[in-house]
Amino acid sequence: MAVKTPHILKQVGDEQRVNNIAVDKPDAGELIIAGRRIGLEQPPLVIAEIGINHEGDLDKAIAMIDAAAGVGCECVKFQSHVIEDEMIPNNVIPGNARESIWEIMRRCAFSESQERELKQYTEKRGMIFLSTPFSRAAAERLKRLEVAAYKIGSGECNNYPLVKHIASFGKPVILSTGMNDLDSIAKSVALLRDAQVPFALMHCTSIYPTPYQKVRLGALAELTAAFPGVVVGLSDHSLSNYPCYGAVALGARILERHFTADKTWPGPDIEISMDPQELKELLEGSQAIFAAAGGSKTILAEEQPTIDFAYASVVTIKEIQPGEVFSSENLWVKRPGTGEIKAVDYEKIIRKKARVAIPPHVQLKWDWVLSESP
Repeated sequence: MAVKTPHILKQVGDEQRVNNIAVDKPDAGELIIAGRRIGLEQPPLVIAEIGINHEGDLDKAIAMIDAAAGVGCECVKFQSHVIEDEMIPNNVIPGNARESIWEIMRRCAFSESQERELKQYTEKRGMIFLSTPFSRAAAERLKRLEVAAYKIGSGECNNYPLVKHIASFGKPVILSTGMNDLDSIAKSVALLRDAQVPFALMHCTSIYPTPYQKVRLGALAELTAAFPGVVVGLSDHSLSNYPCYGAVALGARILERHFTADKTWPGPDIEISMDPQELKELLEGSQAIFAAAGGSKTILAEEQPTIDFAYASVVTIKEIQPGEVFSSENLWVKRPGTGEIKAVDYEKIIRKKARVAIPPHVQLKWDWVLSESP
């Protein structure tokens, strides 16, 4: 059910083009990434975050691209790590790992040529390639790769020098906001607005895995209220699709979860990753919830066939003589709903008189009712 987006949008000055054909600029409350409109009136964009689940193995990365494409995913995301520009040597061990972040990134980081190969392969499979830069050098690398947009991770949400640098490229930005409050988010939003780049805000909880009671979908409404007109989404680290489904109903139009082709593979993010079947379910479920959302409480024309049998009509339950007063003794309401007088008008008939003789077990007609009451 996912929308396929094989064309890649490029920015040439102020003009947006797809395959060298000019396209509309985004409406208010929208952004466009690689030709894909993203906004409240558009189906959710599901991002399968491969991240570093490949463990530095290019073949695994390609296998995960294939797995995501195979179930109809529109977008995969990686992480771009240039270690020497990202961090100094350290022994800090993430909560979901058994070795230092330095050692993890040394093992998992791809070269620029490898990332270029992954981008080209992703686009060949008809999907959008995104990556999160964790340093200025990584951002510059992605600029050289001509990515359609930038994903900024939660850890960099308050890294204002890096946010400002990425915003200067003029491309759309998806900003995750885990570990940040509205005040710190507002500073990054100001930088993005100053650069006049379209952007989206992703609510996120940076706990791996995230217990349901810590997901806090209520934050979506807070982001919408604090930053009106901004596209919001959910980057989720729980162990199921349920929070993403709920987020769609609350207005999220970008959904992101970690992804792997095989949950038996090693890696710090495998535990919180969805597999191809779960990705397929997320794609189908989010589309279904989007289709079901909105609308108003009115009677649809398409409900008429059901109305015909499900409504009740006023019917006689005894033979009625001319001039006889209608009462609950000779009138009641029964299916089908094809009679002239529906159950909602039953009380209007009671205490009026019959104009003509009426047999039992027939639907009452207005012409058979005298207008005056006894």
